[in-house]
Order: sequence, then C-alpha cells, then structure tokens
Amino acid sequence: MTATASLTAALETLLADNVGRVFPTCVLAVIKDGEWVLNRAWGTVEGQPATTETLFDLASVTKLFTVTAFLASVSAGAVALDDPLVKVVPEFGALTPRTVDGGQDPHSKVRLYPPEHLIGKRIDPALVTFRHLLTHTSGLPAWRDVYNAAGPAPTPPDQPDPLPRAERWANGLQAMFSYPFVGIPGERVVYSDIGLLLLGEAVSRLGNAPLDQVIQQRVIAPLGLTTPRFNPVREGGLSREQIAPTEDDPLWRKRRVWGEVHDENACGLGGVAGHAGLFATALDVATFGQAWLNNPQTAFGISTSVATEAQHQQAETDGARRGLGFALKAYEGAAAGDLFSPNTYGHTGFTGTSLWIDPDNRLVVACLTNSVYPGRGKPGTLEFRRAVHDLLARELNH
Repeated sequence: MTATASLTAALETLLADNVGRVFPTCVLAVIKDGEWVLNRAWGTVEGQPATTETLFDLASVTKLFTVTAFLASVSAGAVALDDPLVKVVPEFGALTPRTVDGGQDPHSKVRLYPPEHLIGKRIDPALVTFRHLLTHTSGLPAWRDVYNAAGPAPTPPDQPDPLPRAERWANGLQAMFSYPFVGIPGERVVYSDIGLLLLGEAVSRLGNAPLDQVIQQRVIAPLGLTTPRFNPVREGGLSREQIAPTEDDPLWRKRRVWGEVHDENACGLGGVAGHAGLFATALDVATFGQAWLNNPQTAFGISTSVATEAQHQQAETDGARRGLGFALKAYEGAAAGDLFSPNTYGHTGFTGTSLWIDPDNRLVVACLTNSVYPGRGKPGTLEFRRAVHDLLARELNH
C-alpha cells in the first residue's frame, strides 16, 4: 500500500503549519495491514534537510524497549509479574519503612507536599512488585533529581566523560534506594520515571549484563534493527549531524542538547537508563511496533498471555490507563487522536516522539519530532499529535 494523493497533500499542509513553529524536524513512519505506507521526513537538522535516516531522542518511548526485555524474562520463567522488586534488587528494601513526601515537580524541580491523608504514613518497599512498576502504581515518585546524586554534569558527547558510566549509575542507584514514597503501592496510577529506572536495573541483573546490552540482545537484534542505540555519539560512533537536536540547556549542561539524551536523569546517569536514553529512526521504531502487533512470541519470546496483559488495561486513575508498560489510548483528548480504536496502545516521549499501535485497524504509526527544541512546555505538540493521527486514521481505515 502506498500513500494516496489526498493523504500526501493533507500531510504536506499539516506539516507546513507545524515545521518551524512547533518543531524543526519530523519523520513519520506508517504501516497499515503489515505494509509500509509512508516513511517521510520534513524539516531540518541545524540547517540541513532532515532525512528518514535522522535519529531522534526517543525519550520515554525507550520504556517500551525496557519493558519488552523484562517481559521476555517473565515469559522465560526467570521472574514473575507479582514478584517483589526486592527479589531481584534486594538493596531497594534496605531502608524500611520509608516515609511519604510529595516528590518533586520534574519541570520546576520544586519539592511538593504530600496529600494530607498520607502525612505520617510509612511504606515497606518490599511491597512494591514488578506489576506495580509496569502499571505505574508503585507509589514511587514521578520524578526526583537523580542526576544531582549521580555526579557532575557530563562533558559534551564528543568528549570523554571523566566519570565512568558505571560510577554514575551506582551513585544514582544508591539515591533511588532511599527516596520517600509519594503513595501506597497499588493504590493509584502515578506515572513514575523512578519506577522504570529501577525496572531497568532489574532487567540488567536478570540479563547478567548492562541494560543497553540486554536490550540489544533481546529486543533490537532479533528484529534486525540497525539504528536504535544509547549514547549515539560518545559510544555509537555517530556524528551529531545524523541526530535531531533537542533543547538548549543553559543551566546544567550549558549547551544545546545535541547527540546526547535530553532527559537530565538519563544523561547524568551515563546515558543508559530504563526510562529514557534510546535513539532511533522512525522506521525502526515502527518496525518494533509492528513486531508487537504481529506476534511478540515470535519476535521477543513473550508469551501470548503476558503480551495480552501488556496490551490491555491493568490500572486506571483519572483517565490515565495503563497496560504493562504500555500507555493505553485515553478516553478523551488522546495523543493518538480520536479515530484510533479504543484498544490502541503505545507511548509518547517528552522530546516530541510517539509510537501508537491500533490492533483493530492493523495500523502502526511512529511519529518522531523534536518539539522541545524551542524550549519545553511550548504549545502545539499535543494538537499536532492528535491531528496527524486523526488524518492517518481517516485516510487509511476503510
């Protein structure tokens, strides 16, 4: 199947309205009924035309690769969904019980107050299970400034970092073993980067190798993908010109973020983390999504029963619907638009990336942008995401 003239024209109009206003760069890869419909680039990378080979900082779309590696371990019998985290990472339970606070705002970095009904509560970290981490119901904070505990700001990615990645990770991990909770495990959905950082540590231990190597072995290599990688410049041998830049960071790194992960925690921890850090092309992200749609058992060794749980609702709070690691399409105001089916699953990334998989319509869309380039919190990203997915659904779902 190829893109129709009407789809092509409508996309040109939509992208013309958004390139240079919401983001400088966009690559869109679309698969319908197992056939490629589109793999197209718009915009520029620091003045040069973007191409379909341009890599993007996937931000939280990284979580899906971490989760896939973990669910392969579950299916292999190495660990169970309802096992406690301390079974694999016992140090997480060393400080017990832990207090409850309000965590930190990830944007302002300001400390927050806990809800009144949780003041004075004490939480046993041994209560946190892997299912809690995967559904964001662990009671762990959404965000904490782990990067400040990990070490000084890293050098630019084309220079050696004086602090080894393993040392940065060890420092940050020690901090994560002591943070107060913000809620009771199992009580409600609080989207937590800290939870996925800890899941990444468990994946590493279960795989007896660093996280990036386990993801390479269990997720990337089986699909024959060539572009997904952590630390694409420092360790991957790429030039910055092959990568879409993200936000200017005048306070911590004191440079525009280009060729290194945007997320401060992932960057401060050495560039490899369970919640963020992966770079890839839209084509490879869509190929990963199609593997989940086709047969996760064949692709990753994930059993049908585990895959079914991952793709369907396990928890919901205030409209935030979670599978196992996957975000599910919201009932209202969904980033996947209004016309994808209610069974749609996937994830967004803070840098402006997303992967959505609509099983009812056999439609996979990887939409990669760098909408944080003008600065985080600028308007237009959600509106563009909704518009482009509605346009694709209207044109392709007949």
